Amino acid sequence: MDKLIITGGVPLNGDIRISGSKNAALPILAATILVDEPVTLSNIPHLQDVTTILNLLGDMGAQFTVDEKLSITVDSSTVDTFSAPYDLVRTMRASVLVLGPLLSRYGQAYVSLPGGCAIGSRPVDLHIRGMQAMGAEISIENGYIKASVKGALQGTTLVLDTVTVTGTENLIMAAVLAEGTTIIKNAAREPEVQDLSNFLNHLGAKISGIGTDTLTIEGVKRLSGGQYRILPDRIEAGTYLAAAAMTGGRIKIKEIQPAIMESMLMKFKETGAVIVTNSDSIEIDMRGKRLKAINIRTAPYPAFPTDMQAQFLAMNLIAEGTSMVTETIFENRFMHVHEMQRMGANIKLEGNTAICHGVEYLTGAPVMATDLRASASLVLAGLAARGTTEINRIYHVDRGYECIEEKFMQLGAKIQRVSG
Repeated sequence: MDKLIITGGVPLNGDIRISGSKNAALPILAATILVDEPVTLSNIPHLQDVTTILNLLGDMGAQFTVDEKLSITVDSSTVDTFSAPYDLVRTMRASVLVLGPLLSRYGQAYVSLPGGCAIGSRPVDLHIRGMQAMGAEISIENGYIKASVKGALQGTTLVLDTVTVTGTENLIMAAVLAEGTTIIKNAAREPEVQDLSNFLNHLGAKISGIGTDTLTIEGVKRLSGGQYRILPDRIEAGTYLAAAAMTGGRIKIKEIQPAIMESMLMKFKETGAVIVTNSDSIEIDMRGKRLKAINIRTAPYPAFPTDMQAQFLAMNLIAEGTSMVTETIFENRFMHVHEMQRMGANIKLEGNTAICHGVEYLTGAPVMATDLRASASLVLAGLAARGTTEINRIYHVDRGYECIEEKFMQLGAKIQRVSG
């Protein structure tokens, strides 16, 4: 099993390109099921989770081609299997996103209940209740969601109990080919949800209210093929900015949209970092200053993202002062804390809040990744620590970061991947 070996204490310096968004690519790939012509997607990140959903689509009968620029063309006109087996879905929760498009286009779906994460239950009941309200018959049998509809799904008004990103995405895809108009209230507003809606509109869908908490979707008969470029990954961007801040470095990230990172950039400025933004780039420079501790509270977009909680907690480990990091989205999302304590961090957990007293330095140690963003935070801690850090179970980090060690080496980090 691969692991990362990091010799810390090197200030990062240089420029890197940000990859396409994993959290946008996965629902958009699932949405190709709705289209009866080829769709070409560019800026797709080359990640394990993307491979998983491509394997899932391939098992259903979809066909793919990859061009010299690594764009992927998906032809779902050949889909003839309407199930998502446990062996694939268990490795990645986002696989449940095929439920809405399968049901909407083919009137049936047999999808395993999802797995793939250790950060809480994240139930799919909102997905199911929404589709039932649209006329679907759904039951849970032997760990699978069995769904069918006679004729077409019917437009209706849905009020979501809580803000759910994958739930909103699944219901958008279910509604696109439904008869009549569907209104989704308390919808997620994340940029990745907006990207899915923009993609569908580009192919002929009629979705309005994009970027607000109320989406109106007029059902259409069919979607046409086309080309679309995936949104850049704001979480990857934030992770590299955090690494630069922790190591006292100065980097520029390119091919990013600063507007989708406003809550993060405000918090970076609170730490004392100097941030300069252009239309498609962000520069960060600590100018030799120690980080200031900052309080974080996660919440749905446009507030601070849960997927950056672990990375900002890592920054607070060596910041000046005491901080409180409160997680409101997922339970069980502080598993990285115990590994950070092995490196000398002074953190105490009280319910869903981590209280951190910044220390002057961390010390390298062998640690173990527990989930995707936790693994990223341990990489950041290792880059800033004195000595050598060995991070095990890094298949977690490969789910969400493209060529992570190569990009950090580009910035001057002493990091290598080893097998064993």
